[in-house]
Amino acid sequence: MDPLRRYIYVDGFNFYYGKLKNSSYKWLDLETFFTKSLKPNNQILKIKYFTARIDQNPRNPQAHNRQDIYLRALKTLPIVEVYFGKFLTQTVRLPLANGTGKVEVRKTEEKRSDVNIAVQMLKDGFKDLYDLAVLVSNDSDLTDALEVVSTDLGKKVGILNPQKNQSKELANHAFFSHKIQDRLLRESQFPETLRDSVGEFHMPVVWR
Repeated sequence: MDPLRRYIYVDGFNFYYGKLKNSSYKWLDLETFFTKSLKPNNQILKIKYFTARIDQNPRNPQAHNRQDIYLRALKTLPIVEVYFGKFLTQTVRLPLANGTGKVEVRKTEEKRSDVNIAVQMLKDGFKDLYDLAVLVSNDSDLTDALEVVSTDLGKKVGILNPQKNQSKELANHAFFSHKIQDRLLRESQFPETLRDSVGEFHMPVVWR
């Protein structure tokens, strides 16, 4: 059997909050991680990483700088492409749990990443660029895209799930579905110091 051509689609927001936020694995080399996570006889042609730029936040003033450093690290990997959605922050009134009234809170949502993932996965499938599309997400909003890829295009779909539970809707269209393993995250970190065309840069100190 010929090796499968693999494209990987990473929902950065879903991945981060499901698996990385409270871990020491944020300095993740995506190419190494997916090579370790998937069967070695199949070639990874492209990793598409979907995220949004973090706004400056007084409660976490260096978060956007850390994101910039990580995106710079990803650019050292030739097969990685980064696609940007956007964060939308607004003030909303929500009811208190005890039912005694409402309180104003600032609510931040990521917009467009699920649409961007669906568009890229479908476009690449129609162009016959892959045999196996691997989705790193547990967002059931992507179910329709997976159904088209698997049923109409006849492509295989795999899921690497960063969340505690697996979406049954996504799993229904998957050739395989695996939970992401902490051991492989730990074994797939960038070196603390990297170099690109601009010069040398380092992993954020708080991630060490």
